[in-house]
Amino acid sequence: MGELATEKHVRYILSVEKRKDNFESVVMEHLRMNGAYWGLTTLDLLGKLHSVDVDEVVSWLMSCQHESGGFGGNVGHDPHILYTLSAVQVLALFDKLNVIDVDKVTSYIVSLQNEDGSFSGDMWGEVDTRFSYIVICCLSILHCLDKINVEKAVKYIISCKNMDGGFGCTPGGESHAGQIFCCVGALAITGSLDLVDKDLLGWWLCERQVKSGGLNGRPEKLPDVCYSWWVLSSLIMIDRVHWISKEKLIKFILDCQDTENGGISDRPDDAVDVFHTFFGVAGLSLLEYPGLKPVDPAYALPVDVVNRIFFTKEGLK
Repeated sequence: MGELATEKHVRYILSVEKRKDNFESVVMEHLRMNGAYWGLTTLDLLGKLHSVDVDEVVSWLMSCQHESGGFGGNVGHDPHILYTLSAVQVLALFDKLNVIDVDKVTSYIVSLQNEDGSFSGDMWGEVDTRFSYIVICCLSILHCLDKINVEKAVKYIISCKNMDGGFGCTPGGESHAGQIFCCVGALAITGSLDLVDKDLLGWWLCERQVKSGGLNGRPEKLPDVCYSWWVLSSLIMIDRVHWISKEKLIKFILDCQDTENGGISDRPDDAVDVFHTFFGVAGLSLLEYPGLKPVDPAYALPVDVVNRIFFTKEGLK
């Protein structure tokens, strides 16, 4: 089995931000806030967050905030709950949550809850269980979870549960590992995991492991490194992670590295990107790979950051 090319991954992450005219930068221009979260969290898990100019990142991040309180994916882009969570997570990494007006941000987030307990992603109204997780995660980090109707939010998530134990994006939607992470994560944060059939869901999730050791997102699909996070974190939250082969999954993730230039791809020998690099490294962290900081499976942030938010005087201000 190979080893994690830590230094090369660090150089790759730092180089992505510097290059503005290559394909990856162009296609990610509209979701740069997400890219910042993926890249910076990867650096933190690798123990290299000090390589970044904090003031420069925070200044850019705050320039992406709208008068509504929400954040856009980049300067001049419309606000969306997806980018708002990434902004809050990045500020949490840097211990800089004090730079935002919490009331303003939470007011924007709370305005997105619908009568049935679901959440829209922005003013245009698309509903998805991803947004339920994002709202619950974001408000929890800001110590403002009581500002939404949590009971209705949980009830809506449970209405998206399927007979196979999984969850879809809306009621009746096909079970998918990404949606399952969002629903299980939201239920974990709200203390509602007792509403999940852990054995049934655990069985569906462990069947996502294929011969190569990788995990797919639903039946009959190819494995993808990103599911090393979506599936694995869900299994950990429901205490069923021992139902898959950790060793085979570690090998699969390491096989997806570009050992020359850094970065991790979806599958071996494909092009690398920041998204898969983050989820590959985060997956290895969940698997307790040596040399990585531990990551929290519900908040998708380093454990020390989560502990700082919830268990220190500074975090409780």
